[in-house]
Amino acid sequence: MDVFPIILSIHLIVAIALVGTVLLQRSEGGALGIGGGAGGGLMTGRAAGNLLTRTTAILAASFFVTSLSLALIANMRTSSSNSPFDKINDVAPMAVPAAPAEPAVPSAPISR
Repeated sequence: MDVFPIILSIHLIVAIALVGTVLLQRSEGGALGIGGGAGGGLMTGRAAGNLLTRTTAILAASFFVTSLSLALIANMRTSSSNSPFDKINDVAPMAVPAAPAEPAVPSAPISR
């Protein structure tokens, strides 16, 4: 059973939820976000902020773990023969041209 599509689906869901959670948070100026000054709501502004902060941290950690998992699975799927560094030894060494017997004479005089 291939777990790559399952982890990829979870990764996409976590990414969308993380973006939504970040957008729900109150900005520094207080112009955007939930929990405006109106009272009588289900949660106070501080409780909503704490919940969103915890949710963001959990989603960020989940995003990090799924990203590492996907990278490790992709790395295990590829074989080492596909690496460009492995192909360096397969290429025949280039012939080094022989050095001239005497130094070349400059075409223009050298000023001192």
